[in-house]
Amino acid sequence: MKIVGFVLNRVGSDRHLQLLQDALAPLDLPILGVLRRHDNITIPDRHLGLVPTAELPQLDLVIEQLATLAQTCFDWDKLMPLIQGSREQRVGSRGAEEQNAARGSRGAEGQRGNYQLPITNYQLPNHQFRIAIARDRAFNFYYQDNLDLLQQVGAELVFWSPLTDSGLPENVHGLYFGGGFPEVFAQQLAANTGAIASVKAAILTGMPTYAECGGLMYLCDKIIDFDGNSWTMVGAIPTAATMGSRLTLGYRQAIALQDSPLLQTNDTVWGHEFHRSASELPTQPLFQTQGFSTSPVTEGWRLPNLHASYIHLHFGTRPDIPARFLQHCTCWQESRK
Repeated sequence: MKIVGFVLNRVGSDRHLQLLQDALAPLDLPILGVLRRHDNITIPDRHLGLVPTAELPQLDLVIEQLATLAQTCFDWDKLMPLIQGSREQRVGSRGAEEQNAARGSRGAEGQRGNYQLPITNYQLPNHQFRIAIARDRAFNFYYQDNLDLLQQVGAELVFWSPLTDSGLPENVHGLYFGGGFPEVFAQQLAANTGAIASVKAAILTGMPTYAECGGLMYLCDKIIDFDGNSWTMVGAIPTAATMGSRLTLGYRQAIALQDSPLLQTNDTVWGHEFHRSASELPTQPLFQTQGFSTSPVTEGWRLPNLHASYIHLHFGTRPDIPARFLQHCTCWQESRK
């Protein structure tokens, strides 16, 4: 790696700037930008990182302020030639490699770049099925690729809010609860008894359901927040999700111990987990998981129609997962005729 210059961040005063310039002078490299301290320009965080954009009504103003800093605080006459030269160098060195890779990437597995992979294990429905996607301030972590792949295999995505909607959307055939911060909004979620009753009734009728991390917490009997307050949730999973100080974080290899609406027994998938809550496990957990430097553990809940886990899965390398989920939705719908 070649260093071609410096950008000085959080410079507190002119005296501070002079000290930095004097210290860097022997290196004979240009200072390409100077960003002063701007404590009024912040993006707040909480226990799992940055506050999601859905909770930041002033985000557009922050972006405008950052854009102004970008325009006024960098020496663009010096910086742009370095950026353009670096880009041209990277493109030139990759050109032949990318051409060779493109020639060899369209074998039996198709074009991985846009996930147009063949799905041969499952017969897809010949019409669209509506999947209710919980998305609001409490549930907002989704891989866009997962949503795109669900649509690719025939799903119509219907977004709704467990915080504010009185119940599930009409005529849906499957449920998807992503991650988020249900512990932050536990009181509001618990107060929306219509949504809770609607979700529980759908799961009890056998509607295929996928829940990850925050979604799992919402489907538990209750959430116990950082202050020890207990909030009643859906109750499809007979345990409590209890917030704690321990952070569980990392990539995991997960082996399915049971069939679920997403996987078959012994399927191996990769995902990640990132949470400060914990819940008791069933006698027959869903997964055996292992990180790069951790011992195997078990986790996750499974009902015949429910896959609930702290593991966030990315469907990109396993398009059979959304296909299998949609097939379960098809079978459930056929069983109700």
